Amino acid sequence: MSVIYLLISVSIFVAICFFIAFVVAVKSGQYDDDYTPSVRILFDDETKINSQNNNSPIEEKQV
Repeated sequence: MSVIYLLISVSIFVAICFFIAFVVAVKSGQYDDDYTPSVRILFDDETKINSQNNNSPIEEKQV
C-alpha cells in the first residue's frame, strides 16, 4: 500500500514539474506564432471574394 502512495506522490510531482515547464515556455514566447501574421495579408483578398459570394442563395440538397 505504501508503494501506491509513493507512486501517486511522484506522479503529482512530475505533473507539477511539467506544468511549470509549460508555463515558463508560454511566458517566454515559445508558442508565439510569428509566421501567420506575416502571411495573413496575402489571404485578405481571398476572404473578401468569398464573403461577396456568400450573398448568393445556397442550393439545398435533398437526400
